[in-house]
Amino acid sequence: MHPLLRPAGSAGAIAVTFVTPQIWPSVRDRLKPAQKAFLGATGYEPKPGKAAVLPDAKGEIGAVLFGIEAEDAAHRDPLLVGRLPGLIPAGLYRFANDPGDAEQAVLAWITGQYRFTRYGKAPTKEALLVLPAGVDEAAVTRAAEAVTLARDLVNTPANDLGPAELEEAVRALAKRHRAKVSAIVGEELIRAGLPMIHAVGMGSPRAPRLIDLTWGRANDPRVTLVGKGVCFDTGGLDIKPSSAMLLMKKDMGGAAAAIGLAHMVMAAKLPVRLRLLVPAVENAVSGRAFRPGDVFPTRKGLTVEIGNTDAEGRLVLADALALADEEAPELIADFATLTGAARVALGPDLPPVYTHDDALAAELMAAGLKVGDPVWRLPLWKPYAAGLDSKIADLNNVTSGGFAGSITAALFLDRFVEKAKAWLHADVYAWVPAEKPGRPQGGELQAARALFEVLKARFG
Repeated sequence: MHPLLRPAGSAGAIAVTFVTPQIWPSVRDRLKPAQKAFLGATGYEPKPGKAAVLPDAKGEIGAVLFGIEAEDAAHRDPLLVGRLPGLIPAGLYRFANDPGDAEQAVLAWITGQYRFTRYGKAPTKEALLVLPAGVDEAAVTRAAEAVTLARDLVNTPANDLGPAELEEAVRALAKRHRAKVSAIVGEELIRAGLPMIHAVGMGSPRAPRLIDLTWGRANDPRVTLVGKGVCFDTGGLDIKPSSAMLLMKKDMGGAAAAIGLAHMVMAAKLPVRLRLLVPAVENAVSGRAFRPGDVFPTRKGLTVEIGNTDAEGRLVLADALALADEEAPELIADFATLTGAARVALGPDLPPVYTHDDALAAELMAAGLKVGDPVWRLPLWKPYAAGLDSKIADLNNVTSGGFAGSITAALFLDRFVEKAKAWLHADVYAWVPAEKPGRPQGGELQAARALFEVLKARFG
């Protein structure tokens, strides 16, 4: 059981009553006169996200009220309860009524109290929660662990998380779940037919690598996850301005999402043959760094002209996707902090996803709304692919026009997948710029919980 949870029936818990505008009159009528007077004096209104701590006859905490959205509210936030632990004192609490989706509310209760403590003190205040009846404790715990794992990886600065340390994180996960893991490192990448991963990482003294985890029975449906593991991105010789480099420790956020999802799949023991591929590199500036105008081969056999060294994520993904595609799995899903254009289009909270599979897209978007991990489908608009043409190679890694950057990046990746029955690309931000319910500022797991729901429904 998660450390913030207590078994159902635990005694001494303070009741939390969730209030909507519809039920507020009846809730208020049941309060004691002193509590009604207290609410009147404080001017409390049961607006979504607002809490009231009510005293009992002894002056201690007697109950808590928390406003939530009406049942018919559009785009109801299932993680809104994640705001509550920050508004109440430490103690043991229980849900007195239904918050709408109890499982997601419990998850938000936990994830809202996350703090990155590697370099500082852990918070002393903890709001504990009695597990509500009917909530799957194992499901909540594995999701909370996945969120924590991904956030910790993204929040760790690059001096302590390079390609080798990312490999160590995958090996630790493999050990926990009895999975197999291997890595192809440095010059071995060229001999193994992974030249793009080597090209992007060769400018750094920290050796590039492909991390490869496998788990599950060989005859089960094959599901392969690919995560962009650029542990720091200077932009290469097309160097970023300092302001754009400040958050580049999070450029391995796609790998963090894939690793978090892999944990959920293995912890749930889904009957799939799971493969996790993480091309882990540092895009550095040095005399060995790859250059604009260089041309490199890929595992697929296509040649790529480098139009911009700051469009490196799609290059390492290209080799990893081509490798994944050779097994013709049921599904390849890649996660990558790939483009600023995605943020311009949809902001930091709503990752665009791309797939040719209409059913997969619909299932994923519905699941994302249900569990508070939203995604939005954008088109693989074929006419834009012409912008990736090169006069000296099979394709360029960027377009010259500057428009539709997230779409053209997805179209580039699309060239490297043909045998898989379905392919999904998620262009995630992996960061929460301003605190939200259940989501503190900092690294974030995006699109992975939504995809887990789809995998569970399809294969579980």
